[in-house]
Amino acid sequence: MSKPTERLSMEAERAEFERLMKDFERSHRLSLLLSFLGTHYFQGEVDQINEYNIATQVFGRSKTAFDSNEDSIVRVEAHRLRKRLKDFYENEGKDRTVQMSIPMGNYVPSFRGFDSGRTHPAAVEAGRPMEQTAAMPEPSPSPSIPPAKPPIPTDRWSFNKIPGVRSSRTYWVVGVSLVLLSLSLGWVVLSRNSRPGQSIKTGNTALGGKSSTQETTFQPIRILAGYTGKPQMDKSGQFWTADQYSVGGGDLNRSPHSLYRSSDPFIYEHWRNGDFHYRIPLPAGTYELHLYFVTDNNGESSDNTFAIRVNGDILRWNFNINNDALGANIADERIFRDISPDKDGFLDLGFASEQGMPALNAIEIVQGTPHAQLPIRMVMQSSPITDHNGTRWSPDNYFMNGRQSTQRYPLADSPDPDLFASERYGHFNYAIPVDTRDRYTLVLHFAELYFGSQTHGIETGKRLFRVMCNGVLILDDFDIFKEVGGLHELTKTFYHVKPSAQGKLNLTFEPILNNATVSGIEVLDEAK
Repeated sequence: MSKPTERLSMEAERAEFERLMKDFERSHRLSLLLSFLGTHYFQGEVDQINEYNIATQVFGRSKTAFDSNEDSIVRVEAHRLRKRLKDFYENEGKDRTVQMSIPMGNYVPSFRGFDSGRTHPAAVEAGRPMEQTAAMPEPSPSPSIPPAKPPIPTDRWSFNKIPGVRSSRTYWVVGVSLVLLSLSLGWVVLSRNSRPGQSIKTGNTALGGKSSTQETTFQPIRILAGYTGKPQMDKSGQFWTADQYSVGGGDLNRSPHSLYRSSDPFIYEHWRNGDFHYRIPLPAGTYELHLYFVTDNNGESSDNTFAIRVNGDILRWNFNINNDALGANIADERIFRDISPDKDGFLDLGFASEQGMPALNAIEIVQGTPHAQLPIRMVMQSSPITDHNGTRWSPDNYFMNGRQSTQRYPLADSPDPDLFASERYGHFNYAIPVDTRDRYTLVLHFAELYFGSQTHGIETGKRLFRVMCNGVLILDDFDIFKEVGGLHELTKTFYHVKPSAQGKLNLTFEPILNNATVSGIEVLDEAK
């Protein structure tokens, strides 16, 4: 690799960051850290990149109890990321013309470009020389991080390499002015012809004179009702934005009570309440709608009901959060498939009083599959994983009670040993949200990680437990070791499972002898 080049464009830096996110996607803790650093860097929020924010927002440390003098999680993981980046660029990434690093002494990303004797890949993709690419905006927002502001030209940029342009200060000012004017006009046109969440097509002229078209996919919409702060990232690495598109109602902060059945309590820290509705711009298509609710100890009485409408039609009437969640301070998520915008291109979500006042914590809209709910796949871990087929599994969620173990054992004969890197054990239950109209296949993944290991003997009958789904016994006197021995995966599949009236698959893991356990859960819609 030859000597470093001059300052890179923001476009080139972002392109390398997105490539790194794909390169590091199997290193889940590092990819979460990398995503946080890159997001705030490209948003111009480098002041937010500090040890406290990383500890609390990436690694789930307590906002009130975290002490960097006693907890070195950020320094340890940052050291791992620095080493991993160094090793990567010395091996499989040695030919990259843009490289990212995390300098010692802080956590703000740094990018360097290298002149390898060929045109920079970002410039080739855009179909223009590198010097011109530096001042051009991105054609569309990145799918992995929120849009960044266009880079501001500085005195270090020069037009003296463009044929026909002299290097005098007058020409430089004129050139920059013309570029900024073009950007402004282009942004106005783009804004008038697109809506948030809509696919945007952009055409570039590639080398050789051929025309190429790129299309961004629909970006999920995640709104924190009643919230006015900066975007927040959940444990899956997804970003939730402040309240928008709302009409009417008021906002309210939740009292500081414990919250059950959610690994991301920030989703439930604010409400929009009263009579209100949301007008959310959406391109034509089929979507899956997730609504998030909770009441606290100061909530309304049990007869507090309200109606939910979609595009004027009743989605749920006589809806009661306490009854739906089975108590106060319990997170309640409802899922509705086959949701589409109205003819005017807006999804209208209405919340109207009946015997009580409506309250909503969050809205999530994702690209759906017609007539079937998207699969739910969870591992009993605090971070997502990707299996050998490239399928993504979400972190543990929807549980109550039990404990999570992170003790690792060398699982035998499994293509996905990371799926069994942890377990939930004890006496616990799950309330997994589903659309009430369908039937589901339930897949439970087990492994005996304790009994049968080298330190705990090899005997059957050491662990016995039962599993119930919506009150129906589906496993009894269940002994993992008896069926497959220790450190082997075991899968149990159950078909045609009917959800509860509240749209839940309620799973209870009840010990008979020692603790119940589970490592992974899948819920698959059987609709064709």
